[in-house]
Amino acid sequence: RHRCSSGTPRRRGGRRALLPLPLPVPFPALLPVLLAAATTARLYRPGHDPLTVLTADSVRPALLNSSAAWVVQFYSSSCGHCIAFAPTWRALAGDVKDWDSAIRVGVLDCGEEGNYETCKEYGIHYYPTFRGCVFWILFPAGADRELQTVRQMMIDFLQNHSKEVRPPACPPLDPVSSSDITSLFDKNSHHYTAIVFESNSSYVGREVILDLVQYENIVVRRALNFDKPFLEKLGITSVPSCYLIQPNGSHGLINNLKPLRSFFSSYLKSLPGVRKKLLLPLQLPAPENKEESTEIKVWKEFDKSRLYMADLESGLHFLLRVELATHKALEGAELKTFKDFVTISAKVGTSGSTYLKYISFFQISGIFLTKKVQWVGCQGSRPELRGYSCSLWKLFHTLTVQAALRPKALQNTGDCSGHSEPARKAIVLQVMRRYIQHFFGCKACAQHFEEMAKESMDSVKSLDKAVLWLWEKHNVVNNRLAGDLTEDPKFPKVQWPTPDICPACHEEIKGLHSWNEDQVLQFLKSHYSSENILYKYTESQTDSSDNEQGDMREVQDKNLPKNPGENGENKLQDKEIPIDSANPDKL
Repeated sequence: RHRCSSGTPRRRGGRRALLPLPLPVPFPALLPVLLAAATTARLYRPGHDPLTVLTADSVRPALLNSSAAWVVQFYSSSCGHCIAFAPTWRALAGDVKDWDSAIRVGVLDCGEEGNYETCKEYGIHYYPTFRGCVFWILFPAGADRELQTVRQMMIDFLQNHSKEVRPPACPPLDPVSSSDITSLFDKNSHHYTAIVFESNSSYVGREVILDLVQYENIVVRRALNFDKPFLEKLGITSVPSCYLIQPNGSHGLINNLKPLRSFFSSYLKSLPGVRKKLLLPLQLPAPENKEESTEIKVWKEFDKSRLYMADLESGLHFLLRVELATHKALEGAELKTFKDFVTISAKVGTSGSTYLKYISFFQISGIFLTKKVQWVGCQGSRPELRGYSCSLWKLFHTLTVQAALRPKALQNTGDCSGHSEPARKAIVLQVMRRYIQHFFGCKACAQHFEEMAKESMDSVKSLDKAVLWLWEKHNVVNNRLAGDLTEDPKFPKVQWPTPDICPACHEEIKGLHSWNEDQVLQFLKSHYSSENILYKYTESQTDSSDNEQGDMREVQDKNLPKNPGENGENKLQDKEIPIDSANPDKL
């Protein structure tokens, strides 16, 4: 459903022809807007959505020693596919709400900083493909994640556990025999007994059993349609069918019901004397009263024609402390990718940029990293929108542009040695490709990027072409996601740069919009240059009145150790990445 476009726009006269460009959307008035407090759930709201919103403080007390099983979606609020899947997950939780005493549905946001370590401990590396999520119940990779399929997986999970480890409140789900049913006839009881006859592949019986698990004065069982003479004796001609044994022992087939779970469950719940049990609500630990939990985030005014260091630093914070930190050890291809990413970033990073000095000194867990995420040009109208994915695009664009502006910086790069000259020209893109493949949390997004890379990345033969390749593919993604649930309504997915910030980038040839790629390249080299970066809102800012023109760079640099350069280029200091002494190929 969300596939990257494989079509390549037509070229006319050396320029790229596209469909007519929609009129630019006026930029929203930047009024001070109070955003939700940091503790507010992003995609899911506790007390509003029919599921349990877990946190680092509550997940263990909830899961351990629980009388019910759990199915927990570990998601990231910055993952587009998690956002797209949220309506399905809410619908699933509402659909199986009556199953709570046997199996509960929960969520935990790995994109919340307070949950980083918890997600790491549970080994959560990636977030949902379009149809699914990473579950506390580990469903097969690549499995269908439609609501009905997930519901059936939950049933399989419950039924496949032995009696010793099955949740105490889980009712029997195995089929009963014909003799078991016959023994109930003409005997008084304190409750109704409903038997759902069905085929071996049907889930209706088990779904109805769980739908009624919280109701008293009724017991639901299931039976298979193998004993044909017995079915004929009961008047059952098709399955699924529901057979009811009254408390006084009388019995008969329930007629005039469609053979659907919803019809069976609704009828049985409406029987005289059948009522829902009074259950105590789930008790979770109260959230700790941390300082940041009461912080109110205020909308930050920003200039969309400028690049903000706060976005790049915050993106690096998330990249290192969340995405990379979820991997307890790096070795083999992952370790090489990390080393190459660090090397490329430090060599072609903007001179004077604080965040790239962090990289070059490998202060990954030290004091040089920002203490929290603070989006400016990447802030969204809601907490789950834009953010990290926006900053990662900005970081990648910055690296391709800086490589094109300072080509000597890539000389003698370890990953480039032995490669042909054309291959060296695309090395920044290739390192990005491997980083996304190995570490980017949204696995489906990484697959989309890989599809685009396979299609045309090998054709990039110059540093300028690398800049244009990434720009073109970013617009392909914008076009694919326009109108998607992940789109921020205040920041529509449009073809960029828009005419208001780069009029010369746009032309019209024979009535069709086309890109002037020479002008686009010139614009990108200006937009992602060191001179266009603003240091407003960075943590090391000391005087907000002086930063609009980037004056904070000198102040920031004084707080960092001097990094000896060569011909003005950044150069990695001779400081080693920590290597496991027992395994030199493992980080």
